[in-house]
Amino acid sequence: MRTPTSLCLILAGAASLAACATPVDAPAGAVAVPLVGGSGAQIGTVRMWETPGAVSFRIEGDGIAVGRKGLHVHAVGRCDAPGFTTAGSHWNPASRKHGLANPQGPHAGDLPNVPVAANGTLRETVVLTGASLAALRDADGSALVIHAGEDDNVTDPSGNSGDRIACAVLSPAG
Repeated sequence: MRTPTSLCLILAGAASLAACATPVDAPAGAVAVPLVGGSGAQIGTVRMWETPGAVSFRIEGDGIAVGRKGLHVHAVGRCDAPGFTTAGSHWNPASRKHGLANPQGPHAGDLPNVPVAANGTLRETVVLTGASLAALRDADGSALVIHAGEDDNVTDPSGNSGDRIACAVLSPAG
């Protein structure tokens, strides 16, 4: 039987998969940024770190509605509540279609759905392959956005994942 980590490593090598979820905790040198909810208040933390050919995010949040949530890196490092529309569209430098299962995709910022437990907590690590901290933290930064619903992984532009309910600015380096 494969563990989630070994399955992630196998899937990460597949050409059609941009990211996968793993149970990994953030290393000591990870950059931490606040995760804010629709009220603008901090509801958690996102830690990010780089490995060869990938960026990992450890997301820890509380008070989030239960269920599987769409998760994407958006192109602009702004998280103005309540709707987080200032984060722009998905990070998509190659102009591909949305979705990890879309034959014409995925966007570079498409990530797997993440589970929010019955008590409203989110504790998940996801890996964005083909990314670097330098690319995500360019002049205007980028943002990690949690959506209200589950991403169907094929429908353009956001997998029918619904409203943006939480956001973390992946600020420019410096």
